[in-house]
Amino acid sequence: MISNILKEKIDSEQYEKLKRIDNPELHEFIAKYIELCNPAKVFVCTDDEEDIRYIREVTVKNGEEIQLAAPNHTIHFDNYFDQARDKQNTKILLPEGIKLDKAINTAPRKESLDEIHEIMKDIMNGKEVYIRFFCLGPTNSEFSQPVMQMTDSAYVAHSEDLLYRQGFEEFVRQGRNARFFKIVHSAGELDERNTSKNLGRRRVYIDLEENIVYSANTQYGGNTIGLKKLSMRLAINRGYKEGWLTEHMLVMGVHGPNNRVTYFTGAFPSLCGKTSTSMLDNETVVGDDIAYLRKKDGRVRAVNVEKGIFGIIMGVNSEDDPIIWDALHSPAEIIFSNILMTPEGGVHWIGKDGEIPEKGVNHCGEWYKGKKDESGNEIPVSHRNARFTIDLKNFDNLDPTLNDPKGVEVGGMVYGGRDSDTWVPIKEAFGWAHGIIAYGASLESETTAATLGKEGVRKFNPMSNLDFLSIPIRDYINLNLDFAKGLEKEPSIFAVNYFLKDKNGNFLNSREDKKVWYKWAELRANRDVDAIDAPTGRIPKYEDLKKLFKEVLNKDFAKEDYNEQFKIRVKENIAKIDRIEEIYRTQVMDAPQVLFDVLEEQRKRLLSAREKYGDYINPEEFKKT
Repeated sequence: MISNILKEKIDSEQYEKLKRIDNPELHEFIAKYIELCNPAKVFVCTDDEEDIRYIREVTVKNGEEIQLAAPNHTIHFDNYFDQARDKQNTKILLPEGIKLDKAINTAPRKESLDEIHEIMKDIMNGKEVYIRFFCLGPTNSEFSQPVMQMTDSAYVAHSEDLLYRQGFEEFVRQGRNARFFKIVHSAGELDERNTSKNLGRRRVYIDLEENIVYSANTQYGGNTIGLKKLSMRLAINRGYKEGWLTEHMLVMGVHGPNNRVTYFTGAFPSLCGKTSTSMLDNETVVGDDIAYLRKKDGRVRAVNVEKGIFGIIMGVNSEDDPIIWDALHSPAEIIFSNILMTPEGGVHWIGKDGEIPEKGVNHCGEWYKGKKDESGNEIPVSHRNARFTIDLKNFDNLDPTLNDPKGVEVGGMVYGGRDSDTWVPIKEAFGWAHGIIAYGASLESETTAATLGKEGVRKFNPMSNLDFLSIPIRDYINLNLDFAKGLEKEPSIFAVNYFLKDKNGNFLNSREDKKVWYKWAELRANRDVDAIDAPTGRIPKYEDLKKLFKEVLNKDFAKEDYNEQFKIRVKENIAKIDRIEEIYRTQVMDAPQVLFDVLEEQRKRLLSAREKYGDYINPEEFKKT
């Protein structure tokens, strides 16, 4: 029956490709959704360059991408109202009797599956569907997670070629043993600009029981590139059951003395410096977004789930982002999305070097300076969430371990958010539990006026992973806490804050100061420098930072600047503890008691310090260790 459906719907050449994979479950899945979605044509993409080139060429041929003047550069436009992750319609499907926290968007499984199957019936009629095979994490590795995606969007399929490791041969190798994630996507009916038309029926549903993601009537990458944040939810659920972590984290090599490289992971909410940190020009990048972490021989090891970047392009310029800038102006294969295409086939975006062109085509269609939307607001030259998609191999700072099947040993883990008045620029936790709870599980980030119209609203975002959790928050925290069990060497845990301000609202640090914080963290993770025990963690000594500022930035670091930046703000830190405890008591199901215990211990340290020194305490008041 299954083979008959495949033979009827797929031509002999494509069917022979599928037959190379000995996996009846895979064949049954493909047959089911070919029959449901009813495409006119099926293309099975192997790892062969000829197949991959076909995908690239058809994106331009069918109008999903437009060739730019620069070779290998194309531009894609999404629907004007389909420019970001659709949080409202992205839901975890739960069987009856299963609950997740209110912060996690869920829906009843049976009813939702009925709905999405109704939406997807004949949705690919007249189109070609591309069947893709990839591997999350390096291939032939214990980290490897095979994924297959069916999509009628050549743009989505092309994007995945730049972002993920080809996996057809991995499916062949694993055969019937493959435990793979499955994604079905259709852009749905398209308008005259080849963008998704029926946004009212836009749905992104994640079925944890069958490890399937359904995505319909959308093109934006965050809703359609199923291997990214959608598969991340599946991996979090799988990792929870098996004892490994899927984290919203960069992975980077920080270079220390005598050619030593210490690898760090880092979790940051959006607009908090995650990509700029991964791209520090004196370090090396393994990945900028998602990491798998496993325990091996008593150590923590990590891999980049991806091999490319789907990055926000707003603000990228030659001075602040020289590595990204050079890559975007190279002959590398790049997909730009939702920025301006000039009449000459060039591109421009918010914050790019040079004058804004007078006119062009962007996410709103024909554009000119001063053009306004229906509400009378001026339409910028590019969307604020406009993106670039590129393979990491095109970056000068790529770390050589990117595809190492063993991953990299993690020496440090970093949590950071946008925080104007509480956390010091960098501090180290007293231990694993303290770092996971007081830094990771307590992570907040302030909104900015530029993005949401109201500045300074703190948004709770544990480990910067709240949007992607598919397990209860309590279980996620316990999983992180238990991860340290059996380790011979725990990675040091740090918190950073690039956004501390003075009483007049001026930033206390420059953009490049983070280079120093990571050099100190590298030394500290290897115990090459001492630190000062403060109530909220261990902070750098002035002498060490002074030396690093000179070595790294050729800048003098004044003692008064150190005191202002690293003073302990008792009142603000206690207010933070109050906020976090209230959230866990009222918004999280059965929060673990250890969380409240760790926060209470920190509160007592702060109160004790305030009795001696007041609300604002210079670092040197504390005992050096």
